[in-house]
Amino acid sequence: MTDTPARRKPSAPSQLLIDLGPIAVFVIAFNVFSRFDATKADAPFLATGIFIVAVLAAIAYTRIRTGRVPPVLIVTGIFVTAFGGLSILLRSERLIQDKVTAVNAFYAAAILISLALRQNVWKLLFGHLWALPDRFWNILALRWAGYFAAMAIFNEVLRRNVDFAAWTNLRLLVAFVPFFLFFLANAPLVMKHHTEPVAEPDENPAA
Repeated sequence: MTDTPARRKPSAPSQLLIDLGPIAVFVIAFNVFSRFDATKADAPFLATGIFIVAVLAAIAYTRIRTGRVPPVLIVTGIFVTAFGGLSILLRSERLIQDKVTAVNAFYAAAILISLALRQNVWKLLFGHLWALPDRFWNILALRWAGYFAAMAIFNEVLRRNVDFAAWTNLRLLVAFVPFFLFFLANAPLVMKHHTEPVAEPDENPAA
């Protein structure tokens, strides 16, 4: 009987490609289509169609590579497909922008509701990575809920004050620079209170 090869976790470059790739594809596609008179008017919607395909491809790649799809990526796929499909159907640039607000608001609400129900979703998602006391899981969850709420508000402020082209070209910067900075800001809390699991003694020591 042959052993099935274990599926590997994505390497750091692969994970970065999964996270950044679809948004980068959207920004590039929008700018390419905007350069031609024949496609300029449809550039937001053509780019959105390509963005949907890129997100679904990232989900499929993750499933094949690791054997599972992270819940966060599933939620992103649902929102991208729903809002992207509607924006193409209704030819609404506003729905493309609203998707960003909706995703961030959803994450903030999901975290806060889970805390109210005493089921910390942040711990459920990332408990396999770090061993932290419940108090610090709650602190992290509240911080990230605040982050997602702030990003939802910021997206609304941004879309009201710049045109769609500027909003699109700021997507990579706005999506990932604040995320990485906030992640690094919380790293000391995690590193300080993370405890390595204690190895259990061998119940059947060799004679």
